[in-house]
Amino acid sequence: MRIDILTVLPEMIDGSVHCSILQRAQDKGLAEIHLHNLRDYTTNKWRRVDDYPFGGEAGMVIQIEPVDRAIAALKAERNYDEVIYTSPDGTLFDQPMANALSLRNNLIILCGHYKGIDYRIREHLITCEISVGNYVLTGGELAAAIIADAVVRLLPGVIGDEQSALSDSFQDGLLAPPVYTRPAEYKGWRVPDVLLSGHQRLIDDWRLDQAQERTRRLRPDLLTSADNDGRNSSI
Repeated sequence: MRIDILTVLPEMIDGSVHCSILQRAQDKGLAEIHLHNLRDYTTNKWRRVDDYPFGGEAGMVIQIEPVDRAIAALKAERNYDEVIYTSPDGTLFDQPMANALSLRNNLIILCGHYKGIDYRIREHLITCEISVGNYVLTGGELAAAIIADAVVRLLPGVIGDEQSALSDSFQDGLLAPPVYTRPAEYKGWRVPDVLLSGHQRLIDDWRLDQAQERTRRLRPDLLTSADNDGRNSSI
């Protein structure tokens, strides 16, 4: 998989995509993540990529030309499955969307910034808009890092134990059950006996019961939306 991230602040995301699991995936040749500074695609002699909005609203807007030039340069080299824009009003990012994107080959992620981007970019160049939550960030760089991390870790071979990714929270619409490790008792606090029993069927039943109970208690919204198969139809 290849992910190209377009941003006005590549330094804001550089560390995130070059450490831990994302770096491991790149070292293994399973993923490529490239950062592109939008200022490299402007014809403005001061390397500006933003301007005042028509109509007099406050704030600055990313111009269409550098974005169009950047996307066109990338598309001249390969085909892209999605051109994603990180936006507060995009489709809310979740595990099913991460799963779907992990099956793609090439992605472009355009990081929102300033007051936003010229709307013609969204109308003509973007194929998918994604939000990572109902709040506003300084820029879409952190959102792009979240998307890249959630997607790349699902690629076969990235995580040593692939079953670990399959048992993460949200993969089956439930929160993950509690996990424990040695020692079995600490300050009188004991690990549940069933986990020490060696009886796999009982352990699996316990884990499912715990996942369901934790989801009902902590995230009941996941249960009410479990049957909504079309919520991320944009991917």
